[in-house]
Amino acid sequence: MWQVLDGYFHEFQRVYVERYQERYGFWRPVIERTVEMFLACGDLHEGFARVRCPNCRYEFFVAFSCRRRCLCPSCHQKRALVMAEHIARDVCAAVPHRQFVFTIPKRLRLFFRFDRRLLGELPRLAWQTVLEIHRAVLDRQDVTPGMIAAIQTFGQVLHFHPHLHALVSDGTFTPDGTFLPLPPLDPEPFEKLWQRKVFDLLLTRGKIDEALVTQMLGWRHSGFAVNFAVRLDADDVAGRQRLAQYMLRCPFSLQRLIRVTDEGKVLYRAEKPDCRRFPEPADPDLFGGVSRNFQVFDPLDFIAELTQHIPQPRKHLVRYFGFYSSAARGRRAKAHAAHHAAAQAEPAPARTSPHQARRRWAALIKHIWKVDPLVCPRCATRMKIVSFIQPAQRDIIDKILTHCGLGDQPSRAPPPEPDPARLRYVSDVESVDQPAPAEPVWTAD
Repeated sequence: MWQVLDGYFHEFQRVYVERYQERYGFWRPVIERTVEMFLACGDLHEGFARVRCPNCRYEFFVAFSCRRRCLCPSCHQKRALVMAEHIARDVCAAVPHRQFVFTIPKRLRLFFRFDRRLLGELPRLAWQTVLEIHRAVLDRQDVTPGMIAAIQTFGQVLHFHPHLHALVSDGTFTPDGTFLPLPPLDPEPFEKLWQRKVFDLLLTRGKIDEALVTQMLGWRHSGFAVNFAVRLDADDVAGRQRLAQYMLRCPFSLQRLIRVTDEGKVLYRAEKPDCRRFPEPADPDLFGGVSRNFQVFDPLDFIAELTQHIPQPRKHLVRYFGFYSSAARGRRAKAHAAHHAAAQAEPAPARTSPHQARRRWAALIKHIWKVDPLVCPRCATRMKIVSFIQPAQRDIIDKILTHCGLGDQPSRAPPPEPDPARLRYVSDVESVDQPAPAEPVWTAD
């Protein structure tokens, strides 16, 4: 991935207006800034922190990360892990939950591609749908469910597919915090109400007219769907955390990038490589009318598909509603603190916010890999960060890296080639009654 962006991004930027603007919309400045920061991610020549053992003076460097969303697999994964743990342990109550998935038909997706502000409206519409039906089922207007919605814009092979994943309490909360479970529900009312709200949004914004609405209402399969088959028990904290990680995952997966050819072509497989057909009809412009479990991208086309999922600056992809909203959690925290103060008891320990947790890179590595990077490998003494060398300090960076024998190394070493022993040829692509691809298709076991 780094090789493709490093070698072809400037060419992609040069030909964007001519080749890609009609399909992907006007050039967004956030794309250039995000890619440039990704290319410098983990590069010691772009600055680093010095970590030293106070006992034996052993030292190592920690390169700065780019912290870019939806492009850098490493930085996005760190963000997803931190937020998922925060959601599962600090936000969600100990009650049953369901995973909701809200989708819209392909006919309407282009409006959300060209007008990114519409993406921010989808979580609000999904919340209104859940709230209205939950209240109608219980016949109470004073109850409120808890909901955490995540916006996703990507499909199996990076094509534009705006939809929502949501973690919703399988019941509602009364004003005093009492949880009321829900009986088994039918997805059809959710789908009908969700459909109506999306149509109303696009009609209000002038994107569609009533004639198109009437036409789409006559379709046998509307393309609107609300699925909530996945249910998690009240004590399944690990399940909520895994589901939150899935909701927050990066659009691009390094595990699904099979190889990059000498010509720069990218072989990228679907999330489920054994499937011969996708859950939805394949995009003719993207697949040439063929349903398959992989895609061979031209390098510029790959960059176009990849960068369209970069969100606009300061636009949240995760929204909290109802019992899980920031305002509701703040009120409960104040009431809890006041109760402890009145009882003259010790206050409850403060929970770590995602912003605080992001700073603790060593704690996150220890949590994931079960190894503390701040323990000296020589004498087991606790190491300390002694300085930060900023990117603007070029002379100092060069002197330090040269002194340590790192100055002559390239800014970033190329990723290792895949092990041929772990690759197998997929020869059964012809099973979909289509001609075999022009190039061999490889997939990792």
